[in-house]
Amino acid sequence: MRDTIRQLPASKIREVANAGLGRSDVLAFWFGESDEVTPEPMRRAAAKSLLDGETFYAHNLGLAELRQALADYASALHGPVSADRIAVTSGGVNALMLAMQMLVDAGDEVAAVVPLWPNLTAQAQIMGASVRRIALRPDRGAWGLDLDALLEAVTSRTRVLLVNAPNNPTGWTLSRPEQQAILDHCRHTGTWIVADEVYERIWFGDGAAAPSFLDIADVDDRVVVAQSFSKHLLMTGWRLGWLVLPPAHVDAMGKLIEFNTSCAPVFVQRGALAGLQIAPAFVPQLVQRLRHGRDLLIDGLAALPGVEVARPDGGMYAFFRIGGREDSLALAKQLVERHGLGLAPGVAFGGEGEGWLRWCFASRDPQRLSAGLGRLTAALGL
Repeated sequence: MRDTIRQLPASKIREVANAGLGRSDVLAFWFGESDEVTPEPMRRAAAKSLLDGETFYAHNLGLAELRQALADYASALHGPVSADRIAVTSGGVNALMLAMQMLVDAGDEVAAVVPLWPNLTAQAQIMGASVRRIALRPDRGAWGLDLDALLEAVTSRTRVLLVNAPNNPTGWTLSRPEQQAILDHCRHTGTWIVADEVYERIWFGDGAAAPSFLDIADVDDRVVVAQSFSKHLLMTGWRLGWLVLPPAHVDAMGKLIEFNTSCAPVFVQRGALAGLQIAPAFVPQLVQRLRHGRDLLIDGLAALPGVEVARPDGGMYAFFRIGGREDSLALAKQLVERHGLGLAPGVAFGGEGEGWLRWCFASRDPQRLSAGLGRLTAALGL
């Protein structure tokens, strides 16, 4: 086994979740998914595909009709995106891994804005790259970017800049001026931008989506945008995502998909097609439910003495800390073992998140969030 693989840390979120396995009394908010099932039209379309016998290999890059539908979907949000820039992948995390495989060699430098879902930095390490971490900074619970520090850190030696916005776990989102400054700088240094925008539709600001690099990048810019059906169409277990690439790199991505997964299952792609058809009506309703959950949870947390938290503009997480409780893994284990409250420890997202906890508010039942707040209140002895 390669030393790089042996040294990859195990998931600290899973470590906490394992402490609650088999307990029906645990209120689990540790994973990044809604507790709503995938909408019925999508399940029906997938079932029909299976009954129709669509059980064979498909094109490496995805069904032609799905690629066109994704191009139309992205174009409606961000301006013209052609189908020849789309690659369908077996999940958003697969999309990001494929991007790393396409762009990164052993010895390269990858810069990443952190704290960050650990899979993303691990992907660069698996490819043999060194990771330079550019930390967001908290201010009364709200996380922000030191743009000057980022521009100083990204040099001509930086092969890839990895940016996840809206961010998991903090909810931080790039502003348009920040995006433009980053794009201009990376054009100068020759650095690729890999933008993880899987939370762009889980957005509580103006417009239908968070600011995207697709809004401002030219078609041939060194920009790769990774997307997923998991969050805004409730398809976490289906494992389907997509990439938007410069056209000259799509054939190479098709080769990588062939060598990794061959193709995404046809029945899953049929379900996604049905999802894109209902998205104009479904997604705003979902976001409204998530907004209600966000506000309920943030208001409840902010009312607790010693808790530092801010209202995120995007994503599905409250990221907060409790004064005097610096060991987030120990605290998360204590909460699940003694109080039946399952949260993710901030240290799971890197040292920058130590002392913080992540709470997923994507619950269709507000009473679950209220019950969780009650358990946290009891745990704090309030």
